[in-house]
Amino acid sequence: MTKLLQAQSAQLAGDTESAVAAYNAMLVHHETHGLGLRGLHLEARRAGDHEAALEYAMRANARAPAAWAGQAVLDDRARRGDWAGALATVDTNAAAKLIDKPTANRWRAVIKTAMAEAAMERDPKHALALAQEACRLAPTLVPAAAICGRLMAQAGDYRRASRILEAAYAQTPHPDLAAAYIRLRHGDSTEDRLARARILARVAPDDPESLLTVGRAALEAHDGGAARAAIAPLLASDSPRGRPTRRVCLLMADIEEADGHEGAVREWLGRAARAPRDKAWVADGVISDRWAPVSPSGALDAFVWRTPDERIAAPAAPAAAERPTAPVVEQIAAPAPTPAPTPALRAVEPEPHAAPAQSPAVVSAARAGVIIDPASMAPDDPGPEERQADRRGFRLYAND
Repeated sequence: MTKLLQAQSAQLAGDTESAVAAYNAMLVHHETHGLGLRGLHLEARRAGDHEAALEYAMRANARAPAAWAGQAVLDDRARRGDWAGALATVDTNAAAKLIDKPTANRWRAVIKTAMAEAAMERDPKHALALAQEACRLAPTLVPAAAICGRLMAQAGDYRRASRILEAAYAQTPHPDLAAAYIRLRHGDSTEDRLARARILARVAPDDPESLLTVGRAALEAHDGGAARAAIAPLLASDSPRGRPTRRVCLLMADIEEADGHEGAVREWLGRAARAPRDKAWVADGVISDRWAPVSPSGALDAFVWRTPDERIAAPAAPAAAERPTAPVVEQIAAPAPTPAPTPALRAVEPEPHAAPAQSPAVVSAARAGVIIDPASMAPDDPGPEERQADRRGFRLYAND
């Protein structure tokens, strides 16, 4: 306990060398060996030495499995894209009871989905097997269901692909699932895709994603009336969803463009720039249109499909009763600046001819700092007392 307090005191004081020395001294004793490795791991991470941090975590995990060490090894494997090593680490942590079974199954599904996504082009059969295993472990994982549906459709198993996509869409209506469902068969016409979109919309009829899917499919089928009718609930002023989102506005712009209404297209594009955001993958404050197994900070399965938080442009002004009243002394000490005095206007009318330009002598005197009485000089323009009758050639109204 004394050595631990010495290390923590050095950390609080910002003395990194003393903290590292104290943690190294803790490695000598069996009782403090794990605490010393954890402290060295944290100090290495603060210094940006990820190799040393991983070494300390692996040493701690090999000696006596700990939750922090197993998580550190898993994060490093996932950050590097070593999916086989990450899967083995999840199995090791689950066997040591460092994580519960649902969490272990979820992470296995995420890792297998990443492996399937990487193998889709070069080995579709292996990718399909990985995606099926991921769907079995986590049926609500959207990327796994989308990959599994696409690969099954490529293999000609349309019925199973439809069931998997419908089951996942019922849990999480997502545009990737809708796109995979509508385009199961490459030879379908736009009318066939519209019919499939309406079938999928019955799975989640009240979700905005279903309305957008039907509206987009109707537009591709050149049925502008059906497209407008599909997204009409999203445009209603009394809609419980609030203002139309960005995707709704962009779809309306496409509909107006198909009908040849250029003015309406510009209006909807302008509204799209100010519209609320649609749902997206969010992790570590990053908004992404595509799912990723690892967040920018290196956390596994951190991306969540949700509506991003709206940014507040400026803090709201406090109410009049809540606004602090400035002291009277400050108001007196900092009075408003007094405007510069303006020359007095003459009562006589200005001369009809233009005033002569200033002579070079006057200009040189002004540059030399000589103060010249402005009243003794004619202004260059008539000034604010110019009468309306003298402004020939100008009309205030069209009927003048």
